[in-house]
Formats: sequence, structure tokens, C-alpha cells
Amino acid sequence: MTKSGAGGREGGRSLKERVKTARRRSLSSTLWLERQLNDPFVAQAKRDGYRSRAAYKLLEIDDRHKLLTPGKRIVDLGAAPGGWSQIAATRVKSADGKSKGKVVAIDLLEMEPIAGVEFTVMDFNDESAPELIKAMLGGGADGVMSDMAANATGHKQTDHLKIVALAELAADFAKEVLAPGGFFVAKVLQGGTEHQLLAALKRDFAQVRHLKPAASRPDSAELYVLATGFRGG
Repeated sequence: MTKSGAGGREGGRSLKERVKTARRRSLSSTLWLERQLNDPFVAQAKRDGYRSRAAYKLLEIDDRHKLLTPGKRIVDLGAAPGGWSQIAATRVKSADGKSKGKVVAIDLLEMEPIAGVEFTVMDFNDESAPELIKAMLGGGADGVMSDMAANATGHKQTDHLKIVALAELAADFAKEVLAPGGFFVAKVLQGGTEHQLLAALKRDFAQVRHLKPAASRPDSAELYVLATGFRGG
């Protein structure tokens, strides 16, 4: 990622923007919008053609751990708006017509098409989902990714429990669709209960670690858990 100037300035003008609190907008919504407007990763995503700033998190994770190699079959859970699917499709070369790489994206919301990505509106918790996804992939997955986050309540403990519960459900799904040696990566939050998730993953994967990409905001409790070397199959 390129920087747009030292000290948050470009052309001598501060990029810092403030958002006035609208009559019907809550203070928390105003602060979120202000943070988005002043986030360099949001601006960079627009310039690079990515659908979300989250794309840079996956780019950094993959640069370090080489997960998305050409020919891999990848599942993106809760994919909309598609930032992670874009990166996966590019790196496994699912759109070039020559590679065996495939990307299947799942969400409860509709998503605009992405070259090299097969998208389906589906609840991945549906009991029929694992077999349907493996049929779409043409076999077991080499990786399952989840950048899902439940809607925030503002209550730290509640939000933590909700996001870890999502990660646990995603991990259960991953164990149903992964081929031996596959990987699983998912968003979690710092706290106590994610250790239960880590313990469960360590039973099924050769290595489990926490990651905090640079694109994760420094003041956020957001982390990612990466499990590699799936033992099942």
C-alpha cells in the first residue's frame, strides 16, 4: 500500500474531516462515519478498486502465510460486499480460465458479481450447505475464510460473545468442507472466550495462531485466528 503523504497531508491540506451530527444520526454513527472518511485504507480501497478496506487485511495475511496459491479452492463466508473474494479470486487465478482455482462466496445478502467468484445466497448453517458447497467447488475446500461480524450492540462483552459464536459456527462449517491440509481464517475479538475456540481448532489443525493485520484499526479489539494443516478429511 502506498502512502499519500507524511503526517496525513496531501498537497499541504490536512485530510482530517469532521462530520456534523445530523438530526437523525446518533453520536456513535457520526463517529463511525468520521472515522471512515479519515481512514487511509478506505481511501486506498477506492483507488485500488476493492470493495472494502478489509481487502488489505487478507492481502497482508496471505503475503505472510501464502494461503491463496494458484489452483486452490476457497470458500468465503459472509462475503458481501466482496473485498476478500476479490483478493482470493486474483490469487488463486479462478478467473483466468486456465487454473483449477475456484472461489465460492456465501452470504445472506445479495452481492454484485466478481470475476472468478461463484456466489450463492445461502445460510451456511443450513444442514445442506456443506454438500452444496463441495459440489460447487468440485471437491473439498483448500481454505475457508470468514470476515463476518455480528451487528455491534456497543456492549463489549455481548459483542465479543456474538463474534466468537460466529467464528465457532464458521469453524464447524470448515471442518465439514475442508480437504486434508486445508486452512481456516476468521475474525475474532480479544477477550476470554476465544480460547475455547482456539482449543477446539488445535484438535483439528496442525497449527493455530492469532494475527492482527496493519489494516485492523489499532484501537480495535479485532484479531484474526488462522488454523492451518487440517487433520480431517
